[in-house]
Amino acid sequence: MSLTIDAVHEALKDVMDPEINKPLLDLKMIDDIVISGQDLSLTVYLTTPACPLKEKIKNDVTEALDAVPNIGKIDLKIDSRTLGGQAPQEIATGVKNFVAVASGKGGVGKSTTALNVALALSAKGAKVGLLDADIFGPSIPHMVGAGDHKPEVIQEGKILPLEIHGLKVMSIGFFVPADQAVVWRGPMLHKAIRQCLGDVNWGDLDYLIIDFPPGTGDVQLSIAQLIPLTGALVVSTPQDVALLDVRKCLAMFEVTKTKIFGMVENMSFFRCPECGHNSFIFGKEGAIRQAEQINAPLLGQVPIRLAIREGGDEGKPPFLTDATCQEDYVKIAENLAAQISMYHLSGAQPQILQAK
Repeated sequence: MSLTIDAVHEALKDVMDPEINKPLLDLKMIDDIVISGQDLSLTVYLTTPACPLKEKIKNDVTEALDAVPNIGKIDLKIDSRTLGGQAPQEIATGVKNFVAVASGKGGVGKSTTALNVALALSAKGAKVGLLDADIFGPSIPHMVGAGDHKPEVIQEGKILPLEIHGLKVMSIGFFVPADQAVVWRGPMLHKAIRQCLGDVNWGDLDYLIIDFPPGTGDVQLSIAQLIPLTGALVVSTPQDVALLDVRKCLAMFEVTKTKIFGMVENMSFFRCPECGHNSFIFGKEGAIRQAEQINAPLLGQVPIRLAIREGGDEGKPPFLTDATCQEDYVKIAENLAAQISMYHLSGAQPQILQAK
């Protein structure tokens, strides 16, 4: 008896996405089915290149197909179609997801998290941009080792973002000398943010990671009024003082109707290299408790690591130089990407905040 499409569909009807708990067929994740005699080829399209359960999905599909009577060779390919919002946007039209990385407070590792999570998403195969939206204190140019680089302006008047370590990167720090202060009022800030989003040729991106400045002011409001923010990742140390500002940050996202994808606890502890003892210098599990209070997942914990400090100072991102750091940020990136996919599959649509 020849193999048929119906037999393939029947075999796969109960294979579920393990996070979304819906059949892959219903999610349109199975495509490109080709039958040649008893041989079969097909593609599983993941909802993000950074899917943390790729191997489980692949194994579940293979196991289901192996049970089909008299099936021959199975050629199973894995690819991805990153999900994105459908809300209309006038600028950065090729960007599928705008993701804010925020804290409400400076000095908790927000920019470090934004950079290294962006690198982790890129390493997984996603097309990723990084926007340093901290107009008054841009640190991304130094952290990527490109403080003396200048973006190019092409004929159409668009600015080409720098391409560094596989990321498209833009920052006001590329245009302003490191020792020069930016002293601007609200309208100038809004214009600068609009230029960084609208006058930059971002091209097609799966994710644009936006490193928010500290606080809850003009820049944050301008971004929410210019683009449909998909959601936010909130960074904090376990310290109560840091969490006070995080709560203001969370309140801001409630006002702007921005989805919180989860929290990252940075500087969770220090592990002694000599004896292996963990010292909770900034308190213990504060961000974990905060995530529980807002019913958001903890996307990951990052301990105090010398490689992170050295990488930031030397312009060499620790994701690229330290295997242990890489593991930390890959976990966060995979969890973030999964939360974004589930958000889109729920039918939710990010919107541009209307000015009042």
